[in-house]
Amino acid sequence: MPANPLLALVNGRVLGDHGPREGLAVLVRGKRIVAVVADNDPRLADAQRHDLHGNLLLPGFIDVQVNGGGGLLFNDAPTAETLRGIAAAHRKFGTTGMLPTLITDTADIMRAALNAVDDAIEQQVPGILGIHVEGPFLATARKGIHNADLFRYPDEDDIEALTAPRKAAVMLTLAPDQVSPLTIARLSQGGVIVVAGHTAADYATTRAALDAGVRGFTHLYNAMTPLSSRDPGVVGAALDDPHSWCGLIADGHHVHPATLRIAIAAKARGKCVLVTDAMPPVGSDRPDYVLNGQTITMRDGICQNEAGVLAGSGLDMASAVRNTVQMLGLPLAEASRMASSYPAAWLGLERTHGRIAAGYQADLAVMDDGLVVRETWVGGVAYPVT
Repeated sequence: MPANPLLALVNGRVLGDHGPREGLAVLVRGKRIVAVVADNDPRLADAQRHDLHGNLLLPGFIDVQVNGGGGLLFNDAPTAETLRGIAAAHRKFGTTGMLPTLITDTADIMRAALNAVDDAIEQQVPGILGIHVEGPFLATARKGIHNADLFRYPDEDDIEALTAPRKAAVMLTLAPDQVSPLTIARLSQGGVIVVAGHTAADYATTRAALDAGVRGFTHLYNAMTPLSSRDPGVVGAALDDPHSWCGLIADGHHVHPATLRIAIAAKARGKCVLVTDAMPPVGSDRPDYVLNGQTITMRDGICQNEAGVLAGSGLDMASAVRNTVQMLGLPLAEASRMASSYPAAWLGLERTHGRIAAGYQADLAVMDDGLVVRETWVGGVAYPVT
């Protein structure tokens, strides 16, 4: 048997730009998709067949905001082994690529987290595409669950750590009212994907940050100044800007469905991205965890402290896609893009990830008609969902 055999995924409905299509086979060799062909293509004669049993075949989901999963929190143990466990937990829900997210912490923990992601990529932990550092350069007035005692301004050591050569993407959430446009420009020019969040900025300050290099917004609407008639705020700047991306938590709790639909209608197509902001209960039987010394409990999919402050979410990407179809009324093809090709573009991976096409990474999610994941493929390797 060849070391790198040709594999044919057959008897599925391949999700394309206009919806699911029958009569197609996806040819995979190693980590890459070789071709998408008719199911009677002569190349199938020499391929190993994998039966999809009539299920839907979607591009694997890419989540740029994952704090934890499988009972693990990245902040608690920023190591490659922690990332292996978190990625495995989310893989059950079709997530094939993620940015593990570090919530506001000390400078030492931030450096450990950056190194842990490099280690995980070196060890080829499936699904790790980089890191999202959320804080500590945030605004106390919009702190959410973050520990404001750890908030600070970025110093030279911070900038050096964040812009140092890394093996994958570095995304940084900061507050434009706390970080100058000059520093934002330095970070952006140093290769950091700078996004705005947990901020009390006004429209003008946010607009200046966009001009300096801010490329997106973390969990749009939450922990930022709202849109109003005479004060557009951060939300207004985000919706007004045609080039930036907006992360949306489609769990029905963080943002009202109508409000999500307004954002999707306002933004240019391709600029709204599904995220989970997931916490340890995702993929775990334990509903509680500790963050900043506070016990957080998930009830009915909502993660809150005793005072009722939201602390991330219990959302997984399969549920986010399902909610976008069933709760927001979007076509499955668009919901899928919001979970795959659009976040890939945000990370600069649009030529290798987020599509079912020749030359792309064989990262795939197999879903039934109820949009429940049955198999997940990462780099051409199948991970059955049990």
